[in-house]
Amino acid sequence: MDLRKLKTLIDLVAESDIAELEVTEGESKVRIVKSSNMPQGQMMMMQPQAMHQQYAAAPAAVAAAEPLVVAEPTGHTVKSPMVGTFYRASAPGSPAFVEVGSTIREGDTLCIIEAMKLLNEIDAEVSGVVTKILVESGQPVEFGQPLFVIG
Repeated sequence: MDLRKLKTLIDLVAESDIAELEVTEGESKVRIVKSSNMPQGQMMMMQPQAMHQQYAAAPAAVAAAEPLVVAEPTGHTVKSPMVGTFYRASAPGSPAFVEVGSTIREGDTLCIIEAMKLLNEIDAEVSGVVTKILVESGQPVEFGQPLFVIG
């Protein structure tokens, strides 16, 4: 099933009173179930990341005698807007949306993040050239984690 068609169906379910939608097209079968009506503002996605940062800071404090120099990537950093699983392509075996050196325009799809069985396209916020891909396909990502650097 086409990813755009799937996104349209997801938006339809999200904006309506439909709790569940199942569509069969050829051999493909998609079932979309609306999650609970809990407002997204009540989800605490930042706390696990903050805990991770505390643990990461502890070893740095032990090695305080040796200053850490972290090279900041030059260019625009695209960060994950959610927690989920990162995919560089729309399906296994399909070509990746972008590669290092790809010229992109604002609005081009960079990757997909699967969260709660929903596929979310992540689009470029700026035009430029992809200089770094910081995550491997199939890897879990955190909210705010850098994914790409666009120069």
